[in-house]
Order: sequence, then C-alpha cells, then structure tokens
Amino acid sequence: MSDSSKIYNTSSDYVYLDIKNKIVNRELRQHERLLEVRISDSLGVSRTPVREALKRLADEGLVKITPNSGARVASPTVAEIKNAHCVREGLENLSVEIVCRDGIDSRHSEALERVLREEENAVTENDREAFFTANSNFHHILADACKNTFLTDFIDKIVHHTNVYVLFSKSDEQAIKDSHAEHRAILCAVRNHDSEAAQNIMKKHLSRVYTLLEKQKN
Repeated sequence: MSDSSKIYNTSSDYVYLDIKNKIVNRELRQHERLLEVRISDSLGVSRTPVREALKRLADEGLVKITPNSGARVASPTVAEIKNAHCVREGLENLSVEIVCRDGIDSRHSEALERVLREEENAVTENDREAFFTANSNFHHILADACKNTFLTDFIDKIVHHTNVYVLFSKSDEQAIKDSHAEHRAILCAVRNHDSEAAQNIMKKHLSRVYTLLEKQKN
C-alpha cells in the first residue's frame, strides 16, 4: 500500500474512496469494467480490500457486480430510474405528510437549516460532491423528523440510490440552485403544517430530476 493510503483507516477505505471519487468526477465511465487485479496493482494493495471496496460501492448503487462477469461502473436503465422515482415519490410524500400533521421539533428544524447553509456553500464553491452529500442529509433529516424508523430506513436507501443516478447525470449549476430553492420551500411548508404545499413541492422537486435523467437516457 502506498504512503498516501495511510491517512485512511483501512486499505478497503482507501480503495473505496479512490474509486468513488473517480466515478463522481467521471474519470470512470458508466459500464466501464473494474478489474480487481488492475486496481490492486495501481493502488498497491492486495485484491481482498479491492473486493471489499467494490462490494461496498455495489451496495451504494455506484457499481454493479455480475457473477462470472465481474464489476462495472453502474449504468442505470430508464426502467430502473422510473421505478426508483415512483417508490421515492411515494415514500417522501408520506414522510412530509406525517411531519406536517405532527409538527417538526426544533432539533430537526435547526438541523435542516444547517444543511441548507451547507448547500448554499456548496453552490458558491461549485462543489458538486458536497452538494449531493448535503442533499442526502436534507432528505434523511426530513424523514427522521416523522419519527418512524421503518420509513426513515426505506427513504435513506431509495434516496441514496436515486442520488447515485443524479451523479451520473449532466445536471448544471441552475439545476442545483433550483434543487436548493425547493428544499427551502419544503422546509417552509412543513413549518407551516401545510401538507398540500409540501407534497406538491416535493413532487415537483423529484419529478424535475427524474425528467432530466430520463431525457439524458433517451
């Protein structure tokens, strides 16, 4: 293992972050093969941490592992994107309906404000990866605010996978700004117990992203 890898907890962490950064920054293309031996040689680690890292990336939806074929960078189909969007819209609208009905406590409200500031900083610095991290956190905190752990777990999983699809897209700066503005509007509606407005904004928010992905795939 090279000296640069010592800042990570394990060799697997090192490999995972290296491959993930290359996918996010489009140094690795969709459907590109990820050969264990090549990665092992280039990063100076054994094949075991490479295998562990690829499994972790597959769990996150960034990599697809096929028996007897190996690992490739994921390349979601239109059908996969459509199905994921359908599930996410239903789950997220349910969560905002519950939060609007029961109210949002100060802890979750303040946490969402912090995330919105993180999004603003990411937009200012044109940090795509930081924005999508903050975006995931926004949806997680909003789901957690409904105090239903089953629903939160399901939302976390679907948000993670659909955000992976967004990472593969060619979203521009305006799309990111629109997403941030919609998050702000959703929080405002939730604080006002306006379930109809919150669900309408959430639907618009998710539909805009889905339409962008669908157009790029067709």
